[in-house]
Amino acid sequence: MQDPHFSIYSLMVQFFQKNEPIQKFKSGSVLFQEKDPAQYVYLLLKGSIALGRVHLRGKEFILKILNDRELIVEYQLFKANPRYQFYAKTLSDCELLVIKREQFEDFILTDPEAMNAFVSWLSTGYLKAQMKCQDLIMNGKKGGLYSILIRLCNTYGVKTEDGILIDLPLTHQELANLTYGTREVIQRSLKELREKDIILYENQMFTVKNLNYLKEEVDCQNCSFEICGIN
Repeated sequence: MQDPHFSIYSLMVQFFQKNEPIQKFKSGSVLFQEKDPAQYVYLLLKGSIALGRVHLRGKEFILKILNDRELIVEYQLFKANPRYQFYAKTLSDCELLVIKREQFEDFILTDPEAMNAFVSWLSTGYLKAQMKCQDLIMNGKKGGLYSILIRLCNTYGVKTEDGILIDLPLTHQELANLTYGTREVIQRSLKELREKDIILYENQMFTVKNLNYLKEEVDCQNCSFEICGIN
C-alpha cells in the first residue's frame, strides 16, 4: 500500500513543479507569522522548518518540526480570508515550492486522487497530534521530554556506535519549546539522563544511548514511525 503522506507530496510535486520555480530560503527565515493572511501553501523539498506559536508573555512553543518531503498547510481550508494558525521558521537552509492557496484548493477539489491522498494525510496528522497530547498529559514534563526524544529518534535518528544520533542540532531552549516546558526543567532532566548514561549531548547534537529506557519510562506503545514522529 502506498504511503498516503508520500502520495500527496508526490502528486503535488508532479502537478506544480512544472510551473513553479524552486525557491531557496536561508536558515532563520520566517515564511509566515501567526495570524498573517494565508496566501500560500508550501512544499518542503529540502531542509527543516519549525511550526509554532508565541504566547502573549513571550514564551515560544514549537508544535512540530518538518523535514524533507513535507506539505505545509496551516490554515482552515476552504474558508474565506483564512489566517495562519502558527508561525513557520526555517531551521536550516531550505528549498520549497510556494503555491498560491487558491491554486492548491482548486487542485484538491478537482482531482479525486489528490483529495483521497490529502484526506489520508490529514488523518495521519490528527493521530499524531492526539498521541502527542496523550504523552504530555499522561507523563508530565519529564515524560513529555522522554516522548519528544523518542519521536526525534524516529524522525531524525541515525544509528551509530554510541546509540541513535538525532541528526538535528537543538539547543536546550529549543528542546524546551518542543516539550512546552522551561529550559531550567529540561536542563535538570537532561542532566539526570546524562548521569544515568542514557544520552550524550555534544555540539548541540543529542545521542540516545538507551532508547529502551525512555520507552519503558513512558510505557511506549511502539507506534509506527509514521504516527510517532516529531512532524
